[in-house]
Amino acid sequence: MKKSEIKFSVALDEKNLPKSIEWEASDKEEEGLESTKSISLNVWDNLNHSTLRIDLWTDEMSVVEMKRFYIDILSGMAQTILNSTGDEYYSEEIKELCDRLVKHVNEENQKSDGQP
Repeated sequence: MKKSEIKFSVALDEKNLPKSIEWEASDKEEEGLESTKSISLNVWDNLNHSTLRIDLWTDEMSVVEMKRFYIDILSGMAQTILNSTGDEYYSEEIKELCDRLVKHVNEENQKSDGQP
């Protein structure tokens, strides 16, 4: 049986907030640590039938990047739920939510750029 490892390294500031986040994976094409601004990790807790979450981001991550990050996560979930359950309705509902969120973020960006 093949095994794969994913490792995260998080440097914290004096307030214990993430200053830098790096990751590596045994199956990654390029070896060594790679820098990122945010991670979101979800683990199913079999015992309690609930989700354990770890969400970390550095102060370098902009609000727009954070919103787009979570839209991408939701979009990936839509595909995963379709692949794992075949539930097209569930998947489409998530995709439609993503479409609305993209529109919202784009409208916000236009307003902050001074565009009509």
